[in-house]
Amino acid sequence: MRKQVMLIDDDIFLLNSISTYLVSQNFSVAIFNNAQSALDQLSKKIPDLIIVDIMMSNIDGYQFLIIIRSNKLFYDIPVICLTAKGMTKDRIKGYDLGCNVYLTKPFDPNELLSIIKNLLKYHEKRRNIVSISYQNELENFKKPNLLLKHLTAKEKIVLKLLVKGLRNREIAEKLNISIRSVEKYVSKLLSKTSTRNRTELAQFMMKTNYKGE
Repeated sequence: MRKQVMLIDDDIFLLNSISTYLVSQNFSVAIFNNAQSALDQLSKKIPDLIIVDIMMSNIDGYQFLIIIRSNKLFYDIPVICLTAKGMTKDRIKGYDLGCNVYLTKPFDPNELLSIIKNLLKYHEKRRNIVSISYQNELENFKKPNLLLKHLTAKEKIVLKLLVKGLRNREIAEKLNISIRSVEKYVSKLLSKTSTRNRTELAQFMMKTNYKGE
């Protein structure tokens, strides 16, 4: 699937030139000659990357950055800022407001293409890492419930009391068994959950708000 690029610039010649080049490089490009119309489109369709000129009337590139970086739906979209300004303080302002790359006009189209590819590659890796992290958390969340199916009735009872914070002696008294027997049950529970101590075991089970069956 072709990557979607949003291009915003009030210079029509440059707008069309960049758009034509990117389309030739297999990108899908939506062009806008002002920031407001681009913002209106964002509410309908979110692009993979945005290229925005800094010097524009009404809403300039800096204001555009402030708006999208303050919206949780758009704040992580990669943004390339284009400008005729080359002053360090102007670049710093752009970076502070959330642009990923600051490209000064005139520029080589091949440089722009390289920047776009690298930003998209980095963004894709970042999204994959977040997705993997989410899946790992989801699996860890499920593990305690899956584990319960492999516990004996007595182990479940000991686990319930342990999660409540009872010590081995208190568990032994409540179940009318020896402390040694409780220690054996706790050892089995630690082994089955791959946890190192009672605290980790309790935290492991609390992920699902486990209170016992």
